[in-house]
Amino acid sequence: MADGVVGGTDGDPASPEDSGRTPPVMKDVARLAGVSKQTVSRVFNDSPNVRQETRERVLRAARQLDFRPNSAARALITGRTRMLGVITSDATSYGPAAVLHSINTAARDAGYFVCSMPLRVVNREAVLDAVERLTGQGVEGIITIASQTTVVRALADTPHKLPMVTLDRSPDEDIPVVTVAETEGARQATRHLLQLGHRTVWHIAGPLDWIAAEERAAGWREALREAGAEVNGCLVGDWTAGSGYALGRELAARPDVTAVFAANDQMAMGLLRALSDAGRRVPRDVSVIGFDDIPEAAFMIPPLSTVRPDFAEVGRRCITVMLERLRDPSPAWPRSAVVSDLVVRHSSGPPGGAG
Repeated sequence: MADGVVGGTDGDPASPEDSGRTPPVMKDVARLAGVSKQTVSRVFNDSPNVRQETRERVLRAARQLDFRPNSAARALITGRTRMLGVITSDATSYGPAAVLHSINTAARDAGYFVCSMPLRVVNREAVLDAVERLTGQGVEGIITIASQTTVVRALADTPHKLPMVTLDRSPDEDIPVVTVAETEGARQATRHLLQLGHRTVWHIAGPLDWIAAEERAAGWREALREAGAEVNGCLVGDWTAGSGYALGRELAARPDVTAVFAANDQMAMGLLRALSDAGRRVPRDVSVIGFDDIPEAAFMIPPLSTVRPDFAEVGRRCITVMLERLRDPSPAWPRSAVVSDLVVRHSSGPPGGAG
């Protein structure tokens, strides 16, 4: 159906001053753009049957009038809410928060709204309840930023067939995965310390139920084995600086510890404090490297060497994959891994080197 352009047959075009008195409606946009109400409707319902020039003129008029289409009415007409759900188990830590922010930005740029559903507890019932609530809100698809194995197992049991995208791991091959290249990033960190001349590298891991912690620990082990270095036991933290400090006190008491890879920067921060309190100098006595490159990493004492994932790209890719899945759910969806960069600062150096 072609878009028909009509003249100002039902009065003079509305001006911004006029529209300021009452909220503008579709008729006002049509009048200012010089088109029919049906054409305005087709533009805001993403109909392909509108010339690009006409579409731009309608959108320009809508911006001038500060017109906002009624999303509820549009959903009734199109059967689409343009809403996406996000389930998150940790919206406060740097990585998940950065991914969530990027998802919100990318969704908005694509014309979608995001409804976030934080998990108060991480168990099967909470995950299924979150899916049920988001489905009740009319979301068109669900993204999970919840990197625990409990969440992945629960998603496999959900009765709903909404398109999904998950971080780190999928409950089945039909659900696409977007992730940081966790294992390779951990390999980079461990290799960096080994290449400086350290005989082995100790590791402060994240919680055992977290897939990211599991994969970072796997990368650490692989790098040590590839180098023929001794693989010491992991010390398991909980992502917090407090756990890094507590475990760091244990490591500081061991004179044979010369290099430590912490699974995130917060635990590395606690480790730095523990080493300082014990009189162990960084990097002269002990080299330290983290993961995430939080904004504070460059300002620690000393500035922290770390692995920098592109969390913004992870969020953008989640939206890209979700929109592709909404358009065509049939193809197989390969795992999409976003690479990380090694950031070398002053907390890592050769054993016994200047620090």
